Amino acid sequence: MEKKLKVGILGATGMVGQRFIALLENHPWFEVVTVAASPRSAGKTYAEAVGDRWKMDTPMPEAVKNLIVLNVNAVEKVAATVDFVFSAVDMTKEEIKAIEEEYAKTETPVVSNNSAHRWTPDVPMVVPEINAAHFDVIKDQQKRLGTTRGFIAVKPNCSIQSYAPCLAAWKEFGPKEVVATTYQAISGAGKTFKDWPEMMGNIIPYIGGEEEKSEQEPLRVLGKVENGQIVKAELPKITCQCVRVPVLNLSLIHI
Repeated sequence: MEKKLKVGILGATGMVGQRFIALLENHPWFEVVTVAASPRSAGKTYAEAVGDRWKMDTPMPEAVKNLIVLNVNAVEKVAATVDFVFSAVDMTKEEIKAIEEEYAKTETPVVSNNSAHRWTPDVPMVVPEINAAHFDVIKDQQKRLGTTRGFIAVKPNCSIQSYAPCLAAWKEFGPKEVVATTYQAISGAGKTFKDWPEMMGNIIPYIGGEEEKSEQEPLRVLGKVENGQIVKAELPKITCQCVRVPVLNLSLIHI
């Protein structure tokens, strides 16, 4: 691209916000120009706001260290500085739904890592290699929001991204029942063995809410756009057990 798109990170000081910043360093298409977080971080430089809580293996990018953190609730102010935003805010689901729609209504596209809008009927939840056609529903979402450029798109639960491609590949053969087991890393919130030593050599056999997501979200990914909304697939029936262990993420599926 001749000119990079200007990107804002909502929830920039948290674990997922940090990951966005690390991934976007020296990106050929995108430039992080705005970081936004809670009011307690607003007004500080990004380096000051994060302090010793930088969780990435790579150093904090020099390009963001001196960016002044904006208040994520100052929607118009943040939106005026960017072409689109990545959302990783840490709020209740209802608060996330509301603030992401506020940003969209400023004609700012919102690409969200949050789960709040995953079941909003006209918000696409996309694994592009599988269901890029779901982006067609954005025009109906824009009618609802009253926007021409602003919209919300979300990613699915991280665990299903490992086995949803397999289900998509097998879709034409009509699998009726799937048993999935996921072995997930110790934390999605940035915990390490240093601050969670009791997890060393341990196992958590049940992750609250994770199994429901892992059983239902693939059906939405495999669904179709119909009458301005995404209608989930009826099959296959998925039964999932989600286990947290101190290893790299792994999923096993059985048909």
